[in-house]
Amino acid sequence: MSPAKSRPRAKAKPTLRDVAQALGVSVATVSNAYNRPDQLSAELRDRILTTARDMGYPGPNPLARSLRRGKTGVIALVYDAPLEYAFADPAASLFLGSLAATIQTQGLNLLLLACPDSTQPVQTASVDGFIVYCSAEQSDLLGSVLARALPTVLVEQRPQRGTSQVGIDDLAGATQAARHLAELGHTHIGILSLEITREYRPEPVTPEREAGTRYLTTARRFQGYRRGAPQATFYPLETAQNTPQEGENRTLELLAQSPQVSAILCMSDVLAQGALNAARSLGRRVPQDLSIIGFDDLPSSETLNLTSVWQPTAEKGRQAGQALLGQLAGEATTQVTLPTQLVMRGSTAPAGG
Repeated sequence: MSPAKSRPRAKAKPTLRDVAQALGVSVATVSNAYNRPDQLSAELRDRILTTARDMGYPGPNPLARSLRRGKTGVIALVYDAPLEYAFADPAASLFLGSLAATIQTQGLNLLLLACPDSTQPVQTASVDGFIVYCSAEQSDLLGSVLARALPTVLVEQRPQRGTSQVGIDDLAGATQAARHLAELGHTHIGILSLEITREYRPEPVTPEREAGTRYLTTARRFQGYRRGAPQATFYPLETAQNTPQEGENRTLELLAQSPQVSAILCMSDVLAQGALNAARSLGRRVPQDLSIIGFDDLPSSETLNLTSVWQPTAEKGRQAGQALLGQLAGEATTQVTLPTQLVMRGSTAPAGG
């Protein structure tokens, strides 16, 4: 039997010290070529970078460099939902784009952390701060963020000690929407609700479940609807996902269970789009047979002639970014509540046609 051949050793990667020895300069001089180029002449820096490239040296390890500096240049946007929600929901996309544009003015980058089932991404993320988007109240996820003790902004959540908070006046917007329907004579009103707790339930929402709502946005909109139409009978259904298909499916169920419903309050324009599709498939005319109101006032809602509650989504992203930049600069935490306004279009009409 022939002796086993030993594997050749992998060639060691060149280091900063190797480059310095090849050029006959100090390690600090080579380091300056990457980190403090203003300290070197253009000719010397070019010579260092050319030699390093020829030797196969890739440059300083960015993770090690960030650890030495104590800064990563990265901000985490935390969702307690699957990552695709950030792109499927137009309102979330508007918020995300505005937030990214704001922090990039200071050379920072955005990391999206989807944490529907685990807090580990938050516990291990190498970031300078957190922006938490519509997390459930008193959740393990929120607790993990707060435990990191980094600059933190909560979006559409109750204020917590040491954090900034940015939100909209959900209560006022929902109140205006329901009051509009009440003034039109609607007394049997359906509700397509966003998430109530992390555990979705398809059956009609009971008063007890509504009272236990864990998401501030959902809770405030429920509260506003009831405040705006105190004499109405409501028929709330929770949706499993904020998608047009879910809005359509749940509207079909709602109208099958409660045909007396003459108007529907949708907690998002996306759900309202589905409600419009459901009404069309049932042959119920909007607004003559069924009034529908959305929430968000997306750019597409004007085309759909949808009555909706406008919120300044892009401004909300900008404010969240500014609040975090302020904390990183050592400024005090802030609380911002942006206004909402009912925009009346052609999807609502008096009850009974």
